[in-house]
Amino acid sequence: MSTSTLLLSLFRYKARADEELLAELAALDPAAWQAQRHGAIRILNHVYVVDRIFAAHLSGRAHGYTGTNTAETPTLEALSAAIAESDRWYVDHVAALEPDALTERIAFTFTDGRGASMSREEMLAHVATHAGYHRGAVGRAVPQLSTAPPRDTYTVYLHETEPARRERG
Repeated sequence: MSTSTLLLSLFRYKARADEELLAELAALDPAAWQAQRHGAIRILNHVYVVDRIFAAHLSGRAHGYTGTNTAETPTLEALSAAIAESDRWYVDHVAALEPDALTERIAFTFTDGRGASMSREEMLAHVATHAGYHRGAVGRAVPQLSTAPPRDTYTVYLHETEPARRERG
Protein backbone atom coordinates (compact mmCIF):
# COMPACT_ATOMS: atom_id res chain seq x y z
CA MET A 1 0.00 0.00 0.00
CA SER A 2 1.38 3.40 -0.94
CA THR A 3 1.36 6.41 1.34
CA SER A 4 -1.22 8.04 -0.93
CA THR A 5 -3.52 5.02 -0.71
CA LEU A 6 -3.11 4.79 3.06
CA LEU A 7 -3.85 8.49 3.56
CA LEU A 8 -6.94 8.29 1.36
CA SER A 9 -8.18 5.30 3.36
CA LEU A 10 -7.50 7.14 6.65
CA PHE A 11 -9.47 10.19 5.52
CA ARG A 12 -12.38 8.07 4.36
CA TYR A 13 -12.30 6.38 7.76
CA LYS A 14 -12.12 9.77 9.50
CA ALA A 15 -15.20 10.97 7.63
CA ARG A 16 -17.16 7.88 8.60
CA ALA A 17 -16.02 7.95 12.24
CA ASP A 18 -16.89 11.65 12.50
CA GLU A 19 -20.34 11.03 11.01
CA GLU A 20 -21.05 8.13 13.40
CA LEU A 21 -19.95 10.03 16.50
CA LEU A 22 -21.94 13.13 15.53
CA ALA A 23 -25.03 10.94 14.98
CA GLU A 24 -24.57 9.47 18.48
CA LEU A 25 -24.38 12.96 19.96
CA ALA A 26 -27.46 14.05 18.02
CA ALA A 27 -29.39 11.13 19.54
CA LEU A 28 -28.73 12.37 23.09
CA ASP A 29 -31.44 14.36 24.81
CA PRO A 30 -30.01 17.90 24.72
CA ALA A 31 -31.86 18.98 27.87
CA ALA A 32 -30.87 15.96 29.96
CA TRP A 33 -27.21 16.02 28.90
CA GLN A 34 -26.67 19.71 28.24
CA ALA A 35 -23.25 20.07 29.88
CA GLN A 36 -21.87 16.85 28.38
CA ARG A 37 -23.16 17.69 24.90
CA HIS A 38 -21.70 21.19 25.16
CA GLY A 39 -18.32 19.78 26.18
CA ALA A 40 -18.38 17.30 23.30
CA ILE A 41 -19.31 20.03 20.82
CA ARG A 42 -16.45 22.22 22.09
CA ILE A 43 -13.96 19.36 21.61
CA LEU A 44 -15.26 18.54 18.13
CA ASN A 45 -15.28 22.22 17.19
CA HIS A 46 -11.60 22.35 18.16
CA VAL A 47 -10.95 19.40 15.83
CA TYR A 48 -12.85 21.15 13.05
CA VAL A 49 -10.89 24.40 13.50
CA VAL A 50 -7.56 22.54 13.43
CA ASP A 51 -8.72 20.65 10.32
CA ARG A 52 -9.50 23.97 8.60
CA ILE A 53 -6.21 25.54 9.71
CA PHE A 54 -4.25 22.68 8.18
CA ALA A 55 -6.42 22.70 5.05
CA ALA A 56 -5.40 26.35 4.62
CA HIS A 57 -1.72 25.47 5.15
CA LEU A 58 -2.00 22.68 2.57
CA SER A 59 -3.68 25.07 0.12
CA GLY A 60 -1.31 27.98 0.68
CA ARG A 61 -4.11 30.23 1.97
CA ALA A 62 -4.66 32.27 5.10
CA HIS A 63 -7.09 30.65 7.53
CA GLY A 64 -8.21 33.59 9.64
CA TYR A 65 -8.21 31.73 12.96
CA THR A 66 -6.45 33.26 15.95
CA GLY A 67 -6.67 30.11 18.07
CA THR A 68 -7.51 26.44 17.84
CA ASN A 69 -11.15 26.90 18.82
CA THR A 70 -13.77 29.60 18.42
CA ALA A 71 -15.23 31.80 21.14
CA GLU A 72 -18.75 30.85 20.09
CA THR A 73 -19.99 27.30 20.30
CA PRO A 74 -21.80 26.23 17.15
CA THR A 75 -24.96 24.16 17.22
CA LEU A 76 -24.42 20.44 16.78
CA GLU A 77 -26.31 20.62 13.48
CA ALA A 78 -24.13 23.42 12.10
CA LEU A 79 -20.94 21.73 13.30
CA SER A 80 -21.99 18.38 11.81
CA ALA A 81 -22.57 19.99 8.41
CA ALA A 82 -19.25 21.87 8.58
CA ILE A 83 -17.32 18.73 9.58
CA ALA A 84 -18.92 16.71 6.76
CA GLU A 85 -17.92 19.39 4.24
CA SER A 86 -14.38 19.54 5.65
CA ASP A 87 -14.05 15.76 5.59
CA ARG A 88 -15.15 15.73 1.92
CA TRP A 89 -12.51 18.37 1.20
CA TYR A 90 -9.78 16.20 2.72
CA VAL A 91 -10.86 13.07 0.85
CA ASP A 92 -10.93 15.01 -2.43
CA HIS A 93 -7.64 16.75 -1.66
CA VAL A 94 -5.79 13.54 -0.84
CA ALA A 95 -7.29 11.75 -3.87
CA ALA A 96 -6.01 14.52 -6.17
CA LEU A 97 -2.47 14.73 -4.75
CA GLU A 98 0.39 13.41 -6.82
CA PRO A 99 2.53 11.02 -4.72
CA ASP A 100 5.60 13.27 -5.10
CA ALA A 101 3.66 16.18 -3.56
CA LEU A 102 3.42 14.36 -0.22
CA THR A 103 7.06 15.00 0.66
CA GLU A 104 6.90 18.73 -0.14
CA ARG A 105 7.71 20.79 2.96
CA ILE A 106 5.44 23.73 3.62
CA ALA A 107 6.33 26.66 5.86
CA PHE A 108 3.48 28.13 7.90
CA THR A 109 2.70 29.96 11.12
CA PHE A 110 0.93 28.34 14.06
CA THR A 111 -1.86 30.31 15.77
CA ASP A 112 0.61 31.13 18.57
CA GLY A 113 2.59 33.16 16.03
CA ARG A 114 5.55 30.78 15.82
CA GLY A 115 6.75 29.56 12.46
CA ALA A 116 7.02 25.91 11.51
CA SER A 117 7.33 23.60 8.55
CA MET A 118 6.00 20.13 7.87
CA SER A 119 5.68 17.94 4.82
CA ARG A 120 2.23 17.48 3.31
CA GLU A 121 2.16 13.86 4.51
CA GLU A 122 3.10 14.95 8.04
CA MET A 123 0.30 17.52 8.02
CA LEU A 124 -2.21 14.97 6.75
CA ALA A 125 -1.06 12.40 9.32
CA HIS A 126 -1.46 15.03 12.04
CA VAL A 127 -5.01 15.88 10.95
CA ALA A 128 -6.05 12.20 10.88
CA THR A 129 -4.49 11.27 14.23
CA HIS A 130 -5.50 14.51 15.97
CA ALA A 131 -9.14 13.85 15.12
CA GLY A 132 -8.94 10.27 16.40
CA TYR A 133 -7.44 11.41 19.69
CA HIS A 134 -10.27 13.84 20.31
CA ARG A 135 -13.04 11.50 19.11
CA GLY A 136 -11.71 9.15 21.77
CA ALA A 137 -12.09 11.85 24.42
CA VAL A 138 -15.69 12.43 23.35
CA GLY A 139 -16.31 8.69 23.09
CA ARG A 140 -15.26 8.23 26.71
CA ALA A 141 -18.14 10.46 27.72
CA VAL A 142 -20.68 8.59 25.60
CA PRO A 143 -20.88 5.44 27.82
CA GLN A 144 -21.55 7.71 30.78
CA LEU A 145 -24.50 9.06 28.82
CA SER A 146 -26.31 5.70 28.62
CA THR A 147 -25.51 4.83 25.02
CA ALA A 148 -22.95 2.55 23.43
CA PRO A 149 -19.99 4.38 21.90
CA PRO A 150 -19.36 4.01 18.17
CA ARG A 151 -16.76 1.39 17.30
CA ASP A 152 -14.23 3.97 16.13
CA THR A 153 -11.32 1.85 14.97
CA TYR A 154 -9.61 1.68 11.62
CA THR A 155 -9.89 -2.13 11.52
CA VAL A 156 -13.68 -1.97 11.98
CA TYR A 157 -13.86 0.56 9.14
CA LEU A 158 -11.74 -1.59 6.82
CA HIS A 159 -13.72 -4.74 7.49
CA GLU A 160 -17.11 -3.05 7.18
CA THR A 161 -16.22 -1.30 3.92
CA GLU A 162 -14.36 -4.31 2.49
CA PRO A 163 -16.00 -7.43 3.98
CA ALA A 164 -13.77 -9.76 1.95
CA ARG A 165 -10.91 -8.78 4.26
CA ARG A 166 -12.56 -10.91 6.95
CA GLU A 167 -12.13 -14.04 4.86
CA ARG A 168 -9.09 -16.18 5.30
CA GLY A 169 -6.91 -15.96 2.25
